[in-house]
This record gives sequence, C-alpha cells and structure tokens, in this order.
Amino acid sequence: MSDATEITIDDLKRIMRESAGEDESIDLDGDILEVPFAELGYDSLALLEAAGRITREYGVSLRDDELDGVETPRAFLDAVNAALVRV
Repeated sequence: MSDATEITIDDLKRIMRESAGEDESIDLDGDILEVPFAELGYDSLALLEAAGRITREYGVSLRDDELDGVETPRAFLDAVNAALVRV
C-alpha cells in the first residue's frame, strides 16, 4: 500500500491500462483530463475496476456516490484525491 497523498494523471493512466486494458487505437498519452471515459473506450465497469485497484494500492475506498457522475479523468482524480485527504 502506498503512502501517497495524491494520485496524478500518470498514476491513473497506469491504473486504467492495468485494470481495464487499453485499445491500441486509444492514445492515453495526450491531454486527456477532460476527455470523457466513454470516448477513451472505458466503461463504468472499467472505472469500478480502477477504483478497486486504487483501494488496494492506496488504501482508500471510493463510495458509489463519489463515482456517480464521474465522466472524465479529471473528475475521477478529484474524487480519489478528496478521498485520500480523508484517510
């Protein structure tokens, strides 16, 4: 478990690639903070898997209501980082 107090977009990209896979046609290396997950090829199940990995790696659980309406990497990072502050 990590002692991190914040995860970055690079952390999220790694987690998304590891947990949900990556379609070779999707480029996560650009500026994706405001790109909806659906456009990136990730669905709600992929986000749940990513949330599970975050729980295991960072020791923080995300409540379902915290993930409701999370549609972009920026919103996901905001939710995770807010939860990390509470730990």
